[in-house]
Amino acid sequence: MKIYVYAIAKDESRFARRWMASMAEADGVYVLDTGSADGTAALLRSLGAHVTEERIEPWRFDRARNRSMELVPPDGDILVCTDLDEVLLPGWRRALERAWTPGCTTARYEYVWSFAPDGSDGVKFLYEKVHRPGVCRWVHPVHEVLAYTRPKVFCDVPGMRLEHHPDPGKSREDYLRLLEMSVAEEPEDDRNRHYLGREYMFRGQWQRAIDTLKAHLAMPTAVWEPERAASMRYIARCMERLGQAEQAELWLLRAAFEAPAQREPLVELARLMAEQGRWRSCERYCRRALAIEKRDLNYTTEPAAWGALPWALLSLACDRQGHRQWAVNCALRGLALEPDNSFLRRMAGMTDGASCDFAQESQDSSEIND
Repeated sequence: MKIYVYAIAKDESRFARRWMASMAEADGVYVLDTGSADGTAALLRSLGAHVTEERIEPWRFDRARNRSMELVPPDGDILVCTDLDEVLLPGWRRALERAWTPGCTTARYEYVWSFAPDGSDGVKFLYEKVHRPGVCRWVHPVHEVLAYTRPKVFCDVPGMRLEHHPDPGKSREDYLRLLEMSVAEEPEDDRNRHYLGREYMFRGQWQRAIDTLKAHLAMPTAVWEPERAASMRYIARCMERLGQAEQAELWLLRAAFEAPAQREPLVELARLMAEQGRWRSCERYCRRALAIEKRDLNYTTEPAAWGALPWALLSLACDRQGHRQWAVNCALRGLALEPDNSFLRRMAGMTDGASCDFAQESQDSSEIND
């Protein structure tokens, strides 16, 4: 069985050695360099990669990825698409060969998109950029995905893990334009409309985000509950920014009903209740969130909901209702997840006559999550 890796690259010399080391289990590595000025192409060649230099104008991620796929020899059995800021952990090839079956078109494996400050996994989900050759092409200018010419047949690959270690200074300048182009090209694609609404939110364009996310929810193809709930959560965040807390609460309630197996809407509701001093409601939502113990591997999950935050909010709610020992116990549960969390350390150190000041301590969410 021959396994080839293909990728696109531009000015990523800082990642080249690490990436090539993690791809060493492949039978060949093929890279399309789209205009590096930092020696990426030469460095990759010196490390054993087959590199073609070619500019893609106007730039689109799907065109670049399809061109890089074309560089792979025709005798490949499995193709692995990665980026240079990603790392495959050792043993990935053996895991892939063990899981792959003759009728399979696509492999699914664990992808860690981000890490928490303590180095633990942050956002992670199942990825599917490993595929059989000749059955798919990349589509969309950005947030590109593989479109198949035959039904997808998945195989899950236990033990295959891809980690994302990006350059935090990398520009997203062209990202919004490409997303808007993608929605204009395929207005019936619900996933990219969701992404576009989320991007408007990231950029502080609150009303545009709300309008776009509502349009996503109205699409007949937008039926995946976790993504619908995420759109509702984002609408709530935008409403809050616009000073519409009551509407934000209603949208979070809708999100909780839409995806009852997700913690995220409940934790956001608990946080909103804490900011309004509605402690019984805060406690109720925290307890409902913590009763959900299985975290789905999809991209809409958020690490904070699965870390110490719900315990921090529950500790605060118990304290404000006069349940000092419960507050301490909850803080200790949170500290088991985040030992260096300064807010929880103070809550755990409370005595009967002392408590943290909510206005000072909890409104700064970065402190509760630090």
